[in-house]
This record gives sequence, C-alpha cells and structure tokens, in this order.
Amino acid sequence: MPRVRLIDEEGNQAGVVTIKDAIYKAEQAGLDLVEIAQKVDPPVCKILDFGKYRYEIQKQKKINKKKQHVVQVKEIRVRPNTGDHDLLTKLNKARKFIESGAKLKVTVMFRGREMSRKEAGMDLLKRVADILEDIAKIDKAASLEGRRMSIILSPR
Repeated sequence: MPRVRLIDEEGNQAGVVTIKDAIYKAEQAGLDLVEIAQKVDPPVCKILDFGKYRYEIQKQKKINKKKQHVVQVKEIRVRPNTGDHDLLTKLNKARKFIESGAKLKVTVMFRGREMSRKEAGMDLLKRVADILEDIAKIDKAASLEGRRMSIILSPR
C-alpha cells in the first residue's frame, strides 16, 4: 500500500500514512488532498482548500510580475562614414533612451569595401562612448559580428 507524509489543515505533520487514510482525513475535514512534493520518499501531501491554494499562487505571481523590472535595449545604427551632424542628431535620441532607463546598443554597419576599414568603425564607437560618458557606462565593449560592430551602453 503506497504511503505519504501527511500535513494536516493547520500545517502540523500527521506523520506517514497510507493514501486511503490521507484521503479519508481530507474528506472528514471537507477539504482536498494535494501533493506538494512528489520527488521525495515518501511524497508529501497536504490537506487544504485547493481553490484557495490556486488563488494564492495566482495572486503571488501577479505581485512578482509587478515587482520585476524589464530592461529594454534600444538600438541606434550608424555607418562608418556618417557625418558629424547626423551622428549628433542620433546621439540626442540616444541620450533620451538612456535617460529613460533603457540600455543602448550602438551598431556600425559595414558594406562592401568598408570592411577593410574596421578601425574607422572602432573610432566611431569610441567617439560615441566619449560623448555619452556623462550619462552612460560601457556594458559590453566593441565587438565585430559579421558585418556589424556594436557596443552596449547602460545608464550610470
């Protein structure tokens, strides 16, 4: 006969009993028998109101979801030969992203022969980091992934 470790409705341990006895005690209390931990030997069962139990779990999930903070990553793409004025315009937008609490990924995209001038892309990313250093710090240093070189900045 299979046995379970039983916890009664007050939370006290009732010891190791057969499943029939556990079901009988739950019916006597007018509650449900719920398996709490199944991977232990013997499994742990608890006498409780299952509807109320599910409601409490749902309520706890909602509270946890409210407390969690999702970090957004905004991306700005530039080319290695982007002009100064265009770059400053994009960085003004980037400044707003960082001030709102989002991380910023600055990507330099290379085309054709521009791949032979990777140092120009690296210089551009260093310039961006220097311009935004008052409000952002480097989270991930410049790295080349295929035809794109990127850096990730996070708010200070």
